[in-house]
Amino acid sequence: MTQALQTIALGLLIGGVYALMAAGLTLMFGIMGIVNVAQGAFLVLVAMLTWKAWQLTGIDPILLALATTPLMFGIGWVLYRLVVVRVRSTSPAMSMLLTFGIALTIEGLLNITAGNYFRSATPSYFAESFHIGSVVLPKAQVYGCLAALLVLGLLYLVLNRTWTGRAIRATAQNPSGAALVGIGATSVASLSFAIGAATAGTGGSILSVLYPFFPASHYEWIARLLGIIVLGGMGSLRGAWVGAIILGLAETITATYGSPRWATLVFYAVILLVLLVRPHGLFGTRLREDVAT
Repeated sequence: MTQALQTIALGLLIGGVYALMAAGLTLMFGIMGIVNVAQGAFLVLVAMLTWKAWQLTGIDPILLALATTPLMFGIGWVLYRLVVVRVRSTSPAMSMLLTFGIALTIEGLLNITAGNYFRSATPSYFAESFHIGSVVLPKAQVYGCLAALLVLGLLYLVLNRTWTGRAIRATAQNPSGAALVGIGATSVASLSFAIGAATAGTGGSILSVLYPFFPASHYEWIARLLGIIVLGGMGSLRGAWVGAIILGLAETITATYGSPRWATLVFYAVILLVLLVRPHGLFGTRLREDVAT
């Protein structure tokens, strides 16, 4: 019983971090229809910057999210205005190719400036744990999950309690109707892309503590994030949260009762089974198909 509680607790902590990482990606798709395959590279870029800043200053890596989050917001806004906006009205394949090019550029720059080596930030509490009865919770994962939940809570408040959030949701639900009431599609899209990139600011700082990383590890992360949002339903924030929890639990349960090598395979097997029953994901909406007769 204790082992089961321990496994579930760790799965929920990991799932909370995954939820933050996937929220930005699904927000971009829900508003703009853009699958930003550079999101994994954003995470690794921030993890590298966080690691370097921690080495130089000794400031807690997770606390450095206070700097990396607004930094990535600005980078996301500039990238959208200068580059991504040019392909927004084209096919989704073009946006995927463009953002993949951005990811490769980030990977190349990191290889040149930082080298192709594994790194990980190890603050003083890295090997410490909280004990709740017989359940042991690593402090790094607890702090990372709390930071992720804080940002997710702020994102929820922005989307549901502010005029900006209502404009974003209106554009996602009915772009034409939003334009008719004076909501600028380009401004909303820029803001949405910037918010999505900002989530990578916090997520990357957390990643630097919880997982070893190197420039090419963005492939692994974008695969995870795409799996989460496909499982939950493309464009659904609620689906991204649920998909992230499922991934976290799948990883910890498989690692505990089987082998860590099978954790990712089990998750993708779950995705396959769900998509066989619900092709649009757990919370995705079925798209209308117009058939000419």
